[in-house]
Formats: sequence, C-alpha cells, structure tokens
Amino acid sequence: MSRTKEAELTVAVLIYATRCLAEGDHPALRSLNFGTREAEALRGLALADLERLATVHGHCLEVQLDRESYWRIIQHLGRERTLEDIQHALIRADAPFEMMRALFGLDARAYTGQCNLAGVRPTVGRPAAPDEAVSHRLWPVWRARLAARHPELLSGADYLALHEETGISPRAIWHLVQGWSEEEGSGEPHAGPDTVSTPGNLPKVMAVRAEAG
Repeated sequence: MSRTKEAELTVAVLIYATRCLAEGDHPALRSLNFGTREAEALRGLALADLERLATVHGHCLEVQLDRESYWRIIQHLGRERTLEDIQHALIRADAPFEMMRALFGLDARAYTGQCNLAGVRPTVGRPAAPDEAVSHRLWPVWRARLAARHPELLSGADYLALHEETGISPRAIWHLVQGWSEEEGSGEPHAGPDTVSTPGNLPKVMAVRAEAG
C-alpha cells in the first residue's frame, strides 16, 4: 500500500524531531510542542514504526506557513538557481578555471566535473594572447560596464554579459580584463588595450610609428 500524503508529512516531521533529539536540540523540540513524555516516546520509536504510518489518513500536526521566511527561502533559491545558470553558461563558453575559481570559488574537481557535464574539454596551459582586434572590441564595452559597477568588481553575470555582447570567449575576456585591471590598480597611466591601442589613441599611435619608421 502506498503511503498517504498525511503519513508522508508525519514521518518527515518525526524524523526531523528524532534528529533534534539525537543532537540535543531541545529548543527545536519545544517549538514543535514536544514535551518530556513526547520526547521519550519518540526515543522509543523504531524504523518499522515509521513504516506502519503508511496507512494513517490523518496527522497529529498543526502546520502553518511563515510567509516571511517562506519568501526569503524562495528568493534565496532563485538567486542560487541564477548563479548556477551563469556558471553553466560560462563553462559551456569555455571559461577558464582561474575565472571560475575567482568568481565562484570552484576548486579543480568541481570545475572539471562541470566541464564534463557540459561536454567541454578543459584547456590546459596558458592561452594565447588575444589579438589587437579583439582588444579593441572588448575595451569600450568593458569600460562602460566597469563604470556602472564601480567600485565593485565585475560579477560572473557581468562576464557572461560581456561574452554575449561582444562574442568574445570568456577565456579571452578574462585574460584581457585581468591585465587591464592590474594596470588600473597600479596607478600608472592607462592608455587602453595593449597599452596604447584604444580607438581614440590610434591617430597618435600611427604618428609615433611613422616618426619611428
């Protein structure tokens, strides 16, 4: 005979109460209205007794939803789901381990596991530096997003947005942004990608190169 929904509820609560009893969490037991006698009776229950609840069509519980706590839990689950979706999207787009470790705290095993699930083979070794055209395409988009987030660091969602907006791989974005961010933090004058290759600086660069030639 299949267990009734009332029995499922009763068993779940009794298992929770049994764990509270084993851990000495008496405040939790009191919040469930377990007194000394009820706790002793609970201590005497066996697994077979819980199975015998299968035929129970009623329960001994007063269940009431705490709406404030409920919505906190729902919102937390939504944030966690969104975070996982971002991680999976970045992994599918070949995000490097260094990025996933810095942004999400993934260790090597978790990173490899997510890559395997996504059918992506992790790239080993230092990636080749992106070419100048990629730097030019990313630079203004990165600056605009960084300004909107200042002084906070870019999040995983920001890196995914940069990838989707520019079509540049997360691996190349991470490589470039780390270099630019280091220059930003050093206090040295920063002229753009490859030091002097922002679009606004190109005429000056061409003039310098012509003189040097």
